[in-house]
Amino acid sequence: MIMTIVNDHSELGTLIRAERKRQKLTQEQLAALSGVGVRFVRELEHGKESCRIGLAFAVMQTLGISVEVNSRGGEA
Repeated sequence: MIMTIVNDHSELGTLIRAERKRQKLTQEQLAALSGVGVRFVRELEHGKESCRIGLAFAVMQTLGISVEVNSRGGEA
């Protein structure tokens, strides 16, 4: 398991794009598998700030990317 720290929307997009390419999926294939539009995948990969979090989670779940949230104080 590889852990990557993502601090903003741009880094999340880069991570999603890299994982999609690692799995040899096109944006069109990922969109179809995730139940989202190709335009959404493109915007997500380019770090668009206003992307919808629910759809972003659908894409991440399709790629097998999980999210861990940590508070600044160490405990939630």
